Amino acid sequence: MIKKESRNNMRVIRHERIRANISGTSTTPRLCVYRSNKEIYAQIIDDETRTTLVSASSLDKDLKIENGSNVEAAKVVGKAIAEKAKKAKITKVVFDRGGYLYHGRVEALADAARENGLEF
Repeated sequence: MIKKESRNNMRVIRHERIRANISGTSTTPRLCVYRSNKEIYAQIIDDETRTTLVSASSLDKDLKIENGSNVEAAKVVGKAIAEKAKKAKITKVVFDRGGYLYHGRVEALADAARENGLEF
């Protein structure tokens, strides 16, 4: 019988392969995206000090998102992460798609972050 790996295990393998080449520094931190079935999360991480500098998610009460699993919610989270990054004086980041395809919610979050001032 053929055993098929789960989609999440394959995503984790892809993410590890991506992370071998991408790391965030203090000058250009890493914008990491995590996408679940119900929500979407984004963090800006400095891998040298292993700290999260800025974070935003569809669970944040101030964003007032009803459904966190659609493209509109991803756009709002992307805008929020870019605005928080501006306040923290972060302009350039390295994008880490987390093993997900650059499509749909991940692409919408990235585009919204770019439109609101983040460079990557």
